[in-house]
Amino acid sequence: MKAKIADGEARERLIIWIRRRMAEFGITPDALAASIQHDLDHAPLYRDARGNEWNGLGDMPDWLRAAKHAGVDPAFFRIERSSTPERQRQMPGTDVRQLDLFS
Repeated sequence: MKAKIADGEARERLIIWIRRRMAEFGITPDALAASIQHDLDHAPLYRDARGNEWNGLGDMPDWLRAAKHAGVDPAFFRIERSSTPERQRQMPGTDVRQLDLFS
């Protein structure tokens, strides 16, 4: 029977794997930080039931374009920002990205 890998060892292996993938694809820590900051600065405005998101920048994504061509108003997928903080206070520990999916 195989022994379980200790949490610390698993974490170290994961860090090594991530660093190798970043090097393989030419991703620098600065580029990663800039991407994360961009996502924080440009929160998604639209989301579908599968978790696909769009912040309204650039071309409309395929999932939203397909829904629009099928006759669904893009406003149906619009995320309501005003109710998120209230709900988050009501349900601590909840992933706020999923709150609007189950209302």
